[in-house]
Amino acid sequence: MAQNSTKQINILLVDDHHLVRDGIKSLLAKYPNFNVIGEAADGLEALEIITHGEHQVDLILADINMPNMGGLELCKKVNEVFPTIRVLILSMLDHEKYISQALQAGAKGYLLKSVNEEELVFAIRQVIYNSFYICTELSYHLLGKLLLGTKIVSRPQNNVPKVEFSSREVEILALIAEGYTNLEIADKLFTSKRTVEGHRLQMINKTGVKNTAALIKYCIVNGVLHYQMD
Repeated sequence: MAQNSTKQINILLVDDHHLVRDGIKSLLAKYPNFNVIGEAADGLEALEIITHGEHQVDLILADINMPNMGGLELCKKVNEVFPTIRVLILSMLDHEKYISQALQAGAKGYLLKSVNEEELVFAIRQVIYNSFYICTELSYHLLGKLLLGTKIVSRPQNNVPKVEFSSREVEILALIAEGYTNLEIADKLFTSKRTVEGHRLQMINKTGVKNTAALIKYCIVNGVLHYQMD
């Protein structure tokens, strides 16, 4: 389905921390087509808003751990009774079992609360238009688990097609592809997290891709990175 950036998206925030809801609401208010129509502190309150609220809910942003009814149970209920509503989990829990449980319960996406504004907005739009989305940090972690005995390494710069990368950029690419966070990469390379993030964004701009996952795919397809068995 083609994305329509002008479509109004009614969002329900479900988190037992008032400050978290306030922060997300303030962030989303900058986007004209995002309309936060309600807030709930747990799944039971969310179901009450969905059932008796004034507005149709398009998407629920929900935490997992909440009193009375958590995010996973809320996912199941919504999937059974309100199948047109999409649930996007926003949690601090980064273990793969929670991702699996959320998707099995009917969630259409899973984000860590550490994601930046750009990725949150991108994820909402992806989920609304019939796509699943797992945040970049978790995607690399899961990819590393699947690869197990493999390691992603950089190739010599004279083999790089189309786009020129500096040696430092290729070094950062290889570490990103192995699943390291920006902070962990900064520690390894004795630089700042801001510098690593700057390199990442510059490489995204160079290649014209949409996000970090697409950047890694581009670099593997074009030979910038390749797999080497340990």
